Parts: sequence; C-alpha cells; structure tokens
Amino acid sequence: MNDSLNILVLSCGTRNKIVQYFKKALGNRGKIIATDCSELAPALYDADKHFIVPEMNSEKYLDVILSICKENTIKSVFSLIDPELSLLGKNRERFLEIGTVPVISDYEVVEMCFDKYRFYEFLVKNGFKSIKSYTNRSLFYQDVEAGTIEYPVFVKPVRGSASININKVSSKKEVENLFERYDNLMIQEFMGGVEYGIDVYIDMISDEPVALFAKEKIKMRAGETDKSVSIKEERLFDLIISFVKKAKFKGIIDIDLFEKNGEYYFSEVNPRFGGGYPHAYEAGVNIPHMIINNANGVANENVIGNYDEGVCMMKYNEVKIITNK
Repeated sequence: MNDSLNILVLSCGTRNKIVQYFKKALGNRGKIIATDCSELAPALYDADKHFIVPEMNSEKYLDVILSICKENTIKSVFSLIDPELSLLGKNRERFLEIGTVPVISDYEVVEMCFDKYRFYEFLVKNGFKSIKSYTNRSLFYQDVEAGTIEYPVFVKPVRGSASININKVSSKKEVENLFERYDNLMIQEFMGGVEYGIDVYIDMISDEPVALFAKEKIKMRAGETDKSVSIKEERLFDLIISFVKKAKFKGIIDIDLFEKNGEYYFSEVNPRFGGGYPHAYEAGVNIPHMIINNANGVANENVIGNYDEGVCMMKYNEVKIITNK
C-alpha cells in the first residue's frame, strides 16, 4: 500500500458521505484519516483511521493537527467547518513545511467570504450583481424613504454561518431592537426569486476552475440544501468562472446566488464542501478524485458541465451505531 496519498478530514462531524466518497476515490493508494473533538461524531467511524482532538479554540489544537499530519504523512488536509478555514489559510506555510497541502483559498480570500459586508463591497467594486446590503442603518432608512429598498429585509451577523441568528424583519422598530441587542449586524435585501447552489473546484496546481455543478434549491433546512435539482445554464457557468478567477479562489467552494428578472445575484460563498455537495457527486462531479489527483501532483482536466440536468437530490436521516467502550 502506498501511504503517501493519505488525506486528512478535519472536524468531520456528520459528513459521513464526504468521508465515504474519499475512501472510494482513493481505493488502496492510501488512507482517509478523520478528526473531531467529539468521539460521537459519526463520520469518524467511516474513516480508515481517526483521532479525537482538542476543541479548535484550544491553544494546543494547531500543534496537534500538525503532528497528526507529520506522523501520518498527510498529503492534503481540509476542514468541513467554517471557523477552521481561516486557521488553515493563516497557517498554510506551516503545513507546507511538513509536506501537507491545505485545500483552501488564501487567508485573505477566506476572511472576505466570512465578512459578508466585505464580500458585498468586493462584488460591487468588481461589477458583479449582489444583494443590497447595509451596515449603516441611517443609509438603509434613507433608501427605504427613497423607495430603493422595501421591507421585509434580513438582519444578520456580518460574520456568521449555518443561518444562525438571521431574522426576517418588517419594520424599523424590529431593526432597532436587533441592533440594540446584538453587535456587528448588517441589513440585507430580501430577494425572493429562485435560489441556486454552485459547487466549484479550482485546481490546486493549475489555479483553473475545472469542475462546476449547478443546482436549483427546492427546500432548505438549518441553512443547508435539503432538496434540489441539477440545472445547466451556459450564461451562469460563464459568470461563475469569471467570478472565481477574479476572487482568486482555490480548492473547493460552495456559492449561493439568486436569479431574479433574468439576472443572477451573488449571495455568499463558503470556501469548503457545501452541505449539498453529495448531489454533485451522485450526478458525476467527483471532487474527491480531483483533490486526490492534486495530492499526487497531477493537474485535473476541465470537466465543467459534464453532468446530467434534472437529477434530484432528497436528503434523509441515517444512524451510526458504535459500542461505547
């Protein structure tokens, strides 16, 4: 067995499918190793080997992960949770020094994704249509008076994930109440229209987008796509390719956008595997295979659009049983 292609999945949680897909793509060329801070993270038990590690905010955390990479000859590492992505981006060089490549965009790009207002400013500056956003309440109220935006709107944290603490509000009083209770909020236009999710892989060797999967979201649950259907639209593909090149993304990213009156509006980007990625995989977009190619020093061919339209995904619950020793 060639252990030189070992892949490390950080904070695997309940993402069993991702671990399973990597195991299938890797075959007998190496091991899929997973970590989590809880021994009750079910995806641990689908990996070839796993480690229980400290919580991410522990001072020991990074050193523990680096030692796992070194001792297990890890070629590539990626995380499945937002708070860890900045940590990987910021410490890229420390991983590269021991021969491990973090599958993540550069630190500044990751930080832009997690600061929703900075991301909005990037979109405006670069000519991409975006959801109207405000951190200044006075400017928002002026635009309401002028009729350029209307209630309802969303009030959400400037930095946040998993749809936590997002409120749909219909009056100035509600906006004021939320801004009094919480710090660092923003106001965002309520779009309506059709929502899409796009899974993209930007090759870690060529820096070119090589895979893209577009789905129309039919139903959401806890911030993740619960039901969706695959679509193909050349105009959308061209827009996404232009966007990821302009923003200098790397590795796997998950893009949310809306279509309204024939125009596409960017909402947000998660620089990691999205919760709806299994839809892309089952439709034939094999990003684990591409990450393994890159880990082996092989650049991937462009397969954008190589999947079927009209493929539906419906999530359902499964359980993992282990003996408590």
